[in-house]
Amino acid sequence: MTSFSYLQLDVFAETPGAGNPLGVVVEAERFDPARMQAFAAWTNLSETIFLLPPTTAEADYRVRIFTPRQELPFAGHPSVGAAWAALDAGRVRANASRIVQECAAGLLPVAIEGDGDARRPQVRAPRAQRVGGDEIATALLDAATKGMRLGALERALWTNGPRWWLIELTDADAVRGLKIDPVAVASLTLATDAVGLAVHAADERDGHHLAVRAFCPADGIPEDPVTGSAQAAIAARLNAVGRLPGREGRYVGSQGRELGRDGRVEVRVDDDGEVWIGGSVQAAIRGRLTW
Repeated sequence: MTSFSYLQLDVFAETPGAGNPLGVVVEAERFDPARMQAFAAWTNLSETIFLLPPTTAEADYRVRIFTPRQELPFAGHPSVGAAWAALDAGRVRANASRIVQECAAGLLPVAIEGDGDARRPQVRAPRAQRVGGDEIATALLDAATKGMRLGALERALWTNGPRWWLIELTDADAVRGLKIDPVAVASLTLATDAVGLAVHAADERDGHHLAVRAFCPADGIPEDPVTGSAQAAIAARLNAVGRLPGREGRYVGSQGRELGRDGRVEVRVDDDGEVWIGGSVQAAIRGRLTW
């Protein structure tokens, strides 16, 4: 029976167990899309990725990203984890400082800081744009955000591959103490082809600058521990209105404490307005997969 190299990584985690778990099938050439989706549903992780050879000479590796329900063109912690895993598996030269990831959203540059197990990938997210505001599915949006202490920015749907409803709240306590209606949020996201709803507010405590939570109940993920694509979309939104926290386009987003985690997403917005996300990765499980 054929077996495959398998990793389970903890992404955006300074210590094991603090971030967002990611399943990684390293030798995925013999997996077709149906098999990938079935395995991702079975792991029941927020995302599982499959490393593949690139289809273009411009890329160093290719990755396909699956939630338990669907394939995504881009996602943050899977992209950061994929870069770490590609280096770990020897698919990219060990001392590389710049590599290129191929995914359904296109070719994404990756900067590598550090080396060995301490390497910290920084992935340039696809450019985010607003899809709509509260004029889209107004009744569903009102139901999904009922009781939330809304901030100054209007409720809006943004995309950088996956679609996210971005909701600013008044302060970090409103984010940390939020209880959502999962049925209402699932109805909203399904009706607008969104992967989830993310809330955020400024929070200048404990070495970070933003408090974030993300909810994806329609995908069977009541709350995602740490969400790179949502954090990248929030950064693009804040940059567009001149409200980036931190200094010189750099800040840290905190996420996952409500789930017993302590994820830290390092965010950078460069001079061209491109958003880069990265952080630490821990290898929690190494083994062989029979599927």
